[in-house]
Amino acid sequence: MTASDRAIQSIPAYPAEQFRVEIGANMGDPLGVLDDLVLDDIYLLAPPARPGRLSLATGSQGSFSVAEGTGLGQIGAALHLDCTLTLMPQSGDNIDALVMVEVDPEGMIAAVYLLPMAPLTAQQNYTLVRATQEDARRKLAQMACVSFTRGTRITLATGAQHPIEDLQPGDRILTRDAGVQELRWIGQSTARAVGRMAPVLIRAHALNNANDLLVSPDHRLMVYQRQDELGTGCPELLVRAHDLVNGDTVVLQDGGFVDYFQLLFDHHHIVYAEGIAAESLFLDALTQPALPDEILSRMSPATGTQHRRDAHGIDVQKALLDRPDAVSLLKRASLR
Repeated sequence: MTASDRAIQSIPAYPAEQFRVEIGANMGDPLGVLDDLVLDDIYLLAPPARPGRLSLATGSQGSFSVAEGTGLGQIGAALHLDCTLTLMPQSGDNIDALVMVEVDPEGMIAAVYLLPMAPLTAQQNYTLVRATQEDARRKLAQMACVSFTRGTRITLATGAQHPIEDLQPGDRILTRDAGVQELRWIGQSTARAVGRMAPVLIRAHALNNANDLLVSPDHRLMVYQRQDELGTGCPELLVRAHDLVNGDTVVLQDGGFVDYFQLLFDHHHIVYAEGIAAESLFLDALTQPALPDEILSRMSPATGTQHRRDAHGIDVQKALLDRPDAVSLLKRASLR
């Protein structure tokens, strides 16, 4: 597997030292691995703690390592997904979180990280009410899956646009890269629209989309530059929705709940959502646990190797989009 084939996710994380037991059996200790955790211990996020970015690279066999561009950890170090936690705050809804462990070359623990699925508040107590390894892979996969939201209109082979929730396996979908393709599976999940699971709203016409488009934060949109406005040297770009947030034409829609839908084909394709090009589910060792067992059992072993993002253009880094006019620039580039 080459570097361009690896799944790389950048997830907000706290070093364990910033999340310590305030009251309980492990009082004074930082967050540890599953074997060291005690239910009903009360943790406190010490101010002025802020999450860093932990970049994960996934190997073909499902192994994890620290990827380039990370803000935490040693690049190249092995990572182990230890467990999933449920934390009960003093007020509000429970928060699920993942615990990841960085391992040194000798196999010893080098660092422990907390990856919350919703924002944590400094100086608020959190009671540990659940800790398990059972669903850790599935929860990480759900965070990594690119998804559309209920009501998104997808273009069919006929040119008609249907709401995504009305699609069925076997439907013939128009793709930008390979014409008409048969939909193999459509996934659905409901999540709290907070933190990593809060969708990004791309307002109508911001990127030549006919209507508002609401997608998961890591969802890539495909932009064809008629003129190389970003200086990438490539006309075909994949831009992450979250990297386009500008508080105006593209905003984070935080709060409440969101229904997410995933479209799976035999290959990774670019479909049309509200009239603009956007990727289908990218299937790899990281996202496979989000699929039901009966779907995985029917898939060809080669299916995962047929999913490549680099076949559709370059994945634009956030640094190139960190400017207030990035969205209007991309829109202009696609029209010239």
